[in-house]
Amino acid sequence: MTKFLIKASYTSDGVKGLLKVGGSNRKQTVEKMIADMGGKMEAFYFAFGDQDVYVISELPDMISAAALALTINASGLVSVSTTMLLDPADVDKATKLSVNYRSPGN
Repeated sequence: MTKFLIKASYTSDGVKGLLKVGGSNRKQTVEKMIADMGGKMEAFYFAFGDQDVYVISELPDMISAAALALTINASGLVSVSTTMLLDPADVDKATKLSVNYRSPGN
């Protein structure tokens, strides 16, 4: 499975919904949504700053991650951005691959 960092920002109407149901309810809802897609939520945090929520999850593939982001963004209550994460072993494998690259201007 692939790991993803999901960052979410609530709209003002999204915050109103959060005030009604609370943070634990949102965490449970997101965890179930990810599990229903065949994934697993590793972490869920509310935050101050540019983003309101950070989630680290494992999902079966990028298509599942895209479906999740599209569905959440379509609600109009939350804006989501998703980043694929690599673990150190993945980077180790990448450093062993040979890439035929020519620099600009060469």
